[in-house]
Amino acid sequence: MGSVRKCDLKQKRESFYDFCARFPFYAFPVLNLMGECYNFHMTEIKKCAMFLADGFEECEGLITVDMLRRAGITIDTISMNETDEVLTSHKIRLHADRLFRDTDITGYDVLILPGGKLGTENLEKSEELKQYLVSWNQQGKLIAAICAAPSIFGHLGLLKEKHYTCFPDFYSADYEGIYEMELSVVDGNIITGRGMG
Repeated sequence: MGSVRKCDLKQKRESFYDFCARFPFYAFPVLNLMGECYNFHMTEIKKCAMFLADGFEECEGLITVDMLRRAGITIDTISMNETDEVLTSHKIRLHADRLFRDTDITGYDVLILPGGKLGTENLEKSEELKQYLVSWNQQGKLIAAICAAPSIFGHLGLLKEKHYTCFPDFYSADYEGIYEMELSVVDGNIITGRGMG
């Protein structure tokens, strides 16, 4: 049998950049996330958690996972349901890597929320997840949200006086933040994306 050659970090980055070139409309929020996950020398990789609830927007969830894994960044998908099966906004059944109830979230550096109206509503039902988001923000750890999901940050008061973006329908002056009609915005430890394209 032939030997299996492991893909090194340089090759993973090249694969990631190739994907970005072919699908640039997906790339902006994830490029910001990737840049924040690496240190300036691009040698330290952080561990990410992507939280999936029924109704999440599959492109925002899965393409983010795909691109980060291509870049060599560890990311686990975590089901908010009682089982690992999650139903996307377009009725696709997927299996997450882990269950939220069985996972030690403190082992992750970065918490990521995909959008989708129903998915966001279901994520926001979890008081425990919201406590983690507040705690991560207080510690200056990275938190990221796409499309509708930045509204969760807004409801928690995390966007006050922060630059952010979200899908326009989910903007609210009550967040007391500085809304920008950009594809992606980074303000300190908070990364927000407007949507899938």
